[in-house]
Amino acid sequence: MAELLWQKPGVEVDAGIQAFLAGDDVILDREFFLHDIAASKAHAQGLQQIGILSFDELSGLSHELDLLAEDFRAGSFVLDARYEDGHSAIEARLTERLGDAGRKIHTGRSRNDQILVATRLWLKEKLARVGELSRIVAGIALGRAEAEKDLPIPGYTHLQRAVVSSAGMWWAGWAEAFLDDAMRADDTLRLVDANPLGTAAGYGVNLPLAREHVTAELGFARLQVSPIYAQLSRGKFELAALEALGSATLDLRRLAWDLSLFTAAEFGFVSLPAQYTTGSSIMPNKRNPDVIELMRATHASVAAARIEIEQLLSLPSGYHRDLQASKGAIFHGFGRGLAALELLPALLASLEWRSERMRAAIDSGMYATDVAVEAAVAGVPFREAYKAAAAGADTAGQGRTPEGSLAARVSPGAAADLQLDVLRARLEGLSS
Repeated sequence: MAELLWQKPGVEVDAGIQAFLAGDDVILDREFFLHDIAASKAHAQGLQQIGILSFDELSGLSHELDLLAEDFRAGSFVLDARYEDGHSAIEARLTERLGDAGRKIHTGRSRNDQILVATRLWLKEKLARVGELSRIVAGIALGRAEAEKDLPIPGYTHLQRAVVSSAGMWWAGWAEAFLDDAMRADDTLRLVDANPLGTAAGYGVNLPLAREHVTAELGFARLQVSPIYAQLSRGKFELAALEALGSATLDLRRLAWDLSLFTAAEFGFVSLPAQYTTGSSIMPNKRNPDVIELMRATHASVAAARIEIEQLLSLPSGYHRDLQASKGAIFHGFGRGLAALELLPALLASLEWRSERMRAAIDSGMYATDVAVEAAVAGVPFREAYKAAAAGADTAGQGRTPEGSLAARVSPGAAADLQLDVLRARLEGLSS
């Protein structure tokens, strides 16, 4: 490992203690390394503007940072145990190539605001993807709701057969859910879109740093003004980002549960493409819906990451080394959550309904609510209509069809009035 920036003369660094302090920094920082390089390049521009770097030094640093990014992408530069973390690796490389000019890159910086800005840029990227995937899912669901609005399916409450429903209603529900998920991801992106670079360890530095220039260069919407708040926001913004991701994975979990039930032999309502199932290692007669089962499990990882960060935040103001652990939480939470969401659009676009099985599952009692409402419309007090419909539930379906039940469901948002144009307008508004 290169000499530590903070190492004091005459003090030997204990290898075991240093390993504990570093934790998984080198491994985790591989995820944030390119963002750290981009931030270092912007910081160098700011240093040149206030006279710390010459034009030639800035040119050399920018060139070497670009080369480092290329080498990292190509695999010719590996962030490994030679370095304490990603930041020290950048400084070591620049010092090796440029000497004193490379040593100047850390001027006016702290390792705290260095990782803070790198993870902030990373969170922006991930939240943008959550929003994009949520819009894609909403669009697929809307398209299928429009195409299959009249396809009858059984509607359940308490996991019991309840009323006649439709594929249009099922799809519209998920469309609106993921529209909200997209909105929440976009709103959270606006929250975290604040530049902490230049706040050092939470108290600023004795330099007139060009923070406005760096903010624009890195594409942040605004400057995070207070150095103290920059530290207070660490963990708080990560928690908000995981909550936005969790909004989508929570919906994914419930959707996956529907598909787990609907693909079971006892229901048989849905057929999945073969690539979304695996064979049993011991039972040759079956295929397992492993993809949707692991989608169902994904929210647990996101929730665990959220709880981990929440527990880290029982701290007074200022920087504390505890916050180092927030890197692993967002890495694992977004790593699992986004991987599952990436698979969802193609799954929803390709699943097939087995209409004959769904129609066969609609029994006479599922028309009892229609009977009760019709009697109430005719003037019978609803409580009496309800009791009469319950007593005659076994014959409630006589002379009725699923299509007729759906056509009579005229309340806004129900089967005969899905209001898909309203949802479509929301989608277009989010996409613009």
